Amino acid sequence: MNTMKKSLRIAVILSAFLALYSCNPIEDDSRSASMLLVDNVLGTDAEGKSGNYLQSDVVLSSGTIKADTATATLRAETLDPDPLLGTSPYNDLVVTRYLVSYTRTDGRNVPGVDVPYPFEGSMSTVVKAGSTASVSFIIVREVAKLEPPLLRLVDLGAEVVLACTAKVEFYGHDTTNRTVKATGYLTIYFANYADEEAQPPT
Repeated sequence: MNTMKKSLRIAVILSAFLALYSCNPIEDDSRSASMLLVDNVLGTDAEGKSGNYLQSDVVLSSGTIKADTATATLRAETLDPDPLLGTSPYNDLVVTRYLVSYTRTDGRNVPGVDVPYPFEGSMSTVVKAGSTASVSFIIVREVAKLEPPLLRLVDLGAEVVLACTAKVEFYGHDTTNRTVKATGYLTIYFANYADEEAQPPT
């Protein structure tokens, strides 16, 4: 009986050890027991309604340049779907930064010529194991609308649309500082969309 209890105790410890040091398939150099997932990335249309794409106005009728934001739903899961010892705060994830880059389906992807330049942003979001967190972030910077290729769209009206795919890479770590990474995508349609300026009160 004592031998059986000892063997069971060793098996439990070994399982916990393996779960803790399993490699996260989402990030090859991670040794985290948790993985970060992107459930969705949402933008807005020209009227401000939420959707699975973004219509980015390169300039407002007032001449104002505005950055575009998107919202991502991030999820943290343990690699073991049914951990023997359950989850703990060590399985929670902290997302600290993101990287946005752009591509086109026609293969013309030179930054500053065919697509906007990539950029990196910071954030601080905790995603608890087994839960989701919604984060808003800038996906198109103001400066991108002052540079090619978006600058060339200003005088072309809403009929000329540049379609790009934004790749958003989220980086973070678990509470034992083991790295995690996840990637999401959002289609963006750039144009000089018609917009209505707010009328002054009468």
